[in-house]
Amino acid sequence: MKRLLTLLGAALVVTAGTASAAPEDTGGGSGVAVTLARFETPDAATKAFTYDTALIAPGAKVLVVATPRRDSTKVVLGVYGLVPDRTYSAHAHQKPCGPLPTDAGAHHQHVVDPNQPSVDPDFANPTNEIWLDFTTDDRGHAVVTTTVPWQFTDRRAGSVVIHAQKTATEPGKAGTAGPRLGCATVKF
Repeated sequence: MKRLLTLLGAALVVTAGTASAAPEDTGGGSGVAVTLARFETPDAATKAFTYDTALIAPGAKVLVVATPRRDSTKVVLGVYGLVPDRTYSAHAHQKPCGPLPTDAGAHHQHVVDPNQPSVDPDFANPTNEIWLDFTTDDRGHAVVTTTVPWQFTDRRAGSVVIHAQKTATEPGKAGTAGPRLGCATVKF
């Protein structure tokens, strides 16, 4: 938890001048959105759900910081206590987390693909969606950052979902990343 609080402090230094935040859920409106939580099984979780305890153990930690900028949004994802030396992906999803992996809905897209589920790289890409692929270090820690060239308006994402595989980019599979392993509710 101390490492994640350090990361939170670093993220807030990077976003200084836009808003202040505590290590808990904040967000919505035009300010910085912050989620800092421990993954729990669906029967006990409120903010961060693990659906595969072999790949995201209960008690593992997650930090998400989303910061609106002039014409963009910066998102930082930090994880602690996942499987060491393993590649995962993560994406912003439409709805908050729930007991079922599908409760978070599809990927949030700035420009929505009229054909759902979206696997067209013109829509399912890291500019139109928030993609946060990462590989953990030998302790199961990782920090990844992305910036998309847009801000949330009336449609907001509700969570960040961690998937089992690196995000595919080829036509017909774009944006896919395997099973949903965990989910953190974020008030974007």
